[in-house]
Amino acid sequence: MALHLRQKQTECIVRMLNLNQPVNPSGTANEEVYKILIYDKFCQNILSPLIHVKDLRKHGVTLYFLIDKDRKLVHDVPAVYFVQASQVNIQRIVADASRSLYDSFHLNFSSSIPRPLLEDLASGTLNSNSLDRISKVHDQYLEFVTLEDDLFSLAQKSCHVQLNDPSAGDREIEEIIERIVSGLFCVLATLVVVPIIRCPRGGPAEMVAVALDQRLRDHLLSKNNLFTEGGGFASSFQRPILCLFDRNFELSVAIQHDFRYRPLVHDVLGLRLNRLNVQGEKGGMKSFELDSSDPFWVTNGSLEFPEVAVEIENQLNKYKKDVDEVNKRTGGSGGAEFDGADLIGNTKHLMNAVNSLPELTERKQVIDKHTNIATVLLGEIKERSLDSYTKKENDMMVRGGIDRAELLGVLKGKGTKMDKLRFAIIYLISSETINQLEVESVEAALKESEVDTTAFQYVKKIKSLNVSLASANSASRSNIVDWAEKLYGQSISAVTAGVKNLLSSDRQLVMARTVEALMEGKPNPEIDSYLLLDPRAPKSGAGTSSSHLKGPFKEAIVFMIGGGNYVEYGSLQELAKHQQPVKHVIYGTTEILTGVEFVEQLTVLGQKMGLGSVDAPSVSH
Repeated sequence: MALHLRQKQTECIVRMLNLNQPVNPSGTANEEVYKILIYDKFCQNILSPLIHVKDLRKHGVTLYFLIDKDRKLVHDVPAVYFVQASQVNIQRIVADASRSLYDSFHLNFSSSIPRPLLEDLASGTLNSNSLDRISKVHDQYLEFVTLEDDLFSLAQKSCHVQLNDPSAGDREIEEIIERIVSGLFCVLATLVVVPIIRCPRGGPAEMVAVALDQRLRDHLLSKNNLFTEGGGFASSFQRPILCLFDRNFELSVAIQHDFRYRPLVHDVLGLRLNRLNVQGEKGGMKSFELDSSDPFWVTNGSLEFPEVAVEIENQLNKYKKDVDEVNKRTGGSGGAEFDGADLIGNTKHLMNAVNSLPELTERKQVIDKHTNIATVLLGEIKERSLDSYTKKENDMMVRGGIDRAELLGVLKGKGTKMDKLRFAIIYLISSETINQLEVESVEAALKESEVDTTAFQYVKKIKSLNVSLASANSASRSNIVDWAEKLYGQSISAVTAGVKNLLSSDRQLVMARTVEALMEGKPNPEIDSYLLLDPRAPKSGAGTSSSHLKGPFKEAIVFMIGGGNYVEYGSLQELAKHQQPVKHVIYGTTEILTGVEFVEQLTVLGQKMGLGSVDAPSVSH
């Protein structure tokens, strides 16, 4: 039972666009109905990576509008609404229905609509005599954004700040946890799976795990629950494991620079909802889509940037060779002339050439797109020495420190203020012990470059408060050294350069190794203390050790609370690929963040703790 999240979410959306009628295997409705689509901003973001404009037309959607825009009356056409269940949206729907804007209203809420809002909808349409225009109301459980086959985001902003805000009250924390649980419930309902839940004890991960376990238990008691088709005792052996983590489990990965293509494009060029705007070669901005329809992106996203540049060149040479081959066959560009005697043979060559043109054109467009992106990236890399930042941060994370002259050299060298701040924070995280004099010289170097040091102060404070974490770090760091020496039979320093893909930082590997251990399900001191919850088991049996609870698991959903990134996603995909037999891992997070965006959240937390100077200049990107 494979977890095809992107495919299943797309199927749900297609069914919704076809007025929730069954859809043919071909993906179209049995009966063509033209309709209008109305969505809010959040649901537009859900649709955007999955359904293109041409797909909307294929499903009979002729017009589409944001719900908060002024819209004109359209006769004899049904409207499909896809919106979050909110007071504002309910009021707009009631207003639209009372004005009889459309023939009929098919209402789809991205999650379940709370009873008070449903009552507001009923009384509002009743009072305006428009209740008969409401055809159907559906809870769609689609409140998450799927960016790639195995990557999703709940698109919930600033969770890390909200969960770590020293002034946050219990009620506020509970609301955030509830929102995360609701989003995860939507993902599981779309996949039709009830997983075994594992997480470290304490903190937001445990709060989410316990609340999600309860939400699933309550739901499974209802007769028509969403998991019946995937239910039954037989399927319990094929259930996936859901591993929950909190961003504080692994801070470094959210901050450090990375030299692989997918993380670089996201971090440096600001990939958003699989779309990218970059400077065109001849000036002006160009917009590109980077998703599963782009074979180059799918195949090379996890490669280091220099390898990507070589691959672009290889593809270009292969394309030129294939074009020459077509030209030769058809007698173009100095090839063989047409010989009237072999008319059938010549016609066949021409037909082959004509048939290969669309494929060649498509290939050329992909090559041009990635040449453009790589050129812009290269400019940024040179200007900011991003290769040097990546290498030195990796070295620090592996060695647990850096030579002082080298450290200060980076802080006084190339790079934006934010590059320097991120580097300084990685220095703090990677240091076994804090050398006060060294830290002061780092702060002085940052201030000299007019960098706001609030985020640096915050991490320093957290590190000094958390001595226990520091000791855990050193333990896991020695494990890494043992592991690398066992694997490569040589000292860690000799292999660091060669295993950069694998060892982006020692703590990043800890997360991948933790997931690996949880999927294996064998006794392991690193995870033995982890919470284990099975929403299908009787309440008293929550801590049972039945064999199907322990694993091994073929499939995992790994969820990071407080913001994730493409580095983490890539490392988990690598892990899944290199397992024997190959495993399947889906990665999700409350929001996808660049290193810059995450450090900005740390700055906000520092300010809330009263750290950093009031008149500190803002950190420029």
